[in-house]
Amino acid sequence: MLLTQARTTFTVLVLALLLLARFGREFFRISTGDLAQCALAGTLGVAGSNFFYYYAIQKSTVAVAITLQYTAPVWVLLYMVLRGRESASPRRFAAVLLALLGIALTIGFFQSDLKLSRMGTGAALLASFSYALYNIVASGLVRRRHPLQVMMYTLLSAAVLWTAVNPPWRLVAEGYTSAQWEFLFAFACLSMLLPYVFYFTGLKYLDPTRAVVASCLEPVFAILFAAVLLGEGVGWLQVLGIVTVLVATVMAQGGTATAATPTMEPG
Repeated sequence: MLLTQARTTFTVLVLALLLLARFGREFFRISTGDLAQCALAGTLGVAGSNFFYYYAIQKSTVAVAITLQYTAPVWVLLYMVLRGRESASPRRFAAVLLALLGIALTIGFFQSDLKLSRMGTGAALLASFSYALYNIVASGLVRRRHPLQVMMYTLLSAAVLWTAVNPPWRLVAEGYTSAQWEFLFAFACLSMLLPYVFYFTGLKYLDPTRAVVASCLEPVFAILFAAVLLGEGVGWLQVLGIVTVLVATVMAQGGTATAATPTMEPG
């Protein structure tokens, strides 16, 4: 809760100051309808996926939680096809299935005894639905508004929700040191601010299926960074999983280009 709330709140504060300095107050003007969609993406999407993912870990295992959470590409693709917004090409379905298989191999899903529970499995699936919702709603918003404006209001909605759940005075009462707060601030900038800027910008140029398949590289890089920085070993199944996710990502990016993105205005 502390890490999730702190990094979201710090990210919103830093981003708001940067946008105000760069674009001025006019940049924050947004219609009521788009603000409501940002709130939907921030609460049920960002905050929902974070909460249900960590709850799934608590009730089950990291392997189960992250594998089921990354079934999100399936739900995104099904939704986009049913709405007629993407074509149901064999290439897309193959890319989604390969990405899921690659993640399962990368995190060792087939190598360890899994602690399956109804609560853990259900929470992980809810996390995948929330992640899919966030990608679908945000991708539509960034096609008519500036990606950073959408990111600002999406994360602001998540921060407001966490503030209601865990008021600031409770955090103050915990008595964290200045060094701990400095760590949380740095953690927010490196783990949320920069990645979300890149991801929301990417949603401007990619359709939701391609974007969410590309995000499956997250556990791949986690394994690689752990191997390089922490000296953790990488087995042959993990190497196979990494290669599989890379192939899936390349497959997802191929095919027919999406329609041109209309010019976006912040107001």
